[in-house]
Amino acid sequence: MRQRDSAKAEESERKWKCPKCGREFSRQNQDHYCVKPQNIDDYIAAQAAEIQPVLNELRDILRKALPEAQERISWSMPTYWKGKNIIHFAAAKKHIGLYPGDQAAVVFKDELAGFDVSKGTIRIPYNKPLPAQLIAKIARWCYEEYAE
Repeated sequence: MRQRDSAKAEESERKWKCPKCGREFSRQNQDHYCVKPQNIDDYIAAQAAEIQPVLNELRDILRKALPEAQERISWSMPTYWKGKNIIHFAAAKKHIGLYPGDQAAVVFKDELAGFDVSKGTIRIPYNKPLPAQLIAKIARWCYEEYAE
């Protein structure tokens, strides 16, 4: 019994605790949201200052491509919705993740050459310009496929 308690105490000491929200993580300085963002403005404001312009640019591309869609947060990510989730995006350490779904990744496979694509995820590195026309084209395709 003591050995188990000792192991738990040791494990607890190794965890990193966020000073803002108090959540514990096994990795030091784990990226997370202390508070769930209520809208896309909150989501972007919670990101590092140097990537906010890129996130705003992506948001503008998606807004123009999907004027009929509602913006919301789903799965803790900015999401465009029309009866169903159409497309999501999220900030990561070295890239923006664009989540159009598995089918879109297959349909646009040739046009996505040069990007890291897997399981419905398109990773766009921050050091590359956003492919605005391609993103808009994918978003419209997703709208036609998924919107209700």
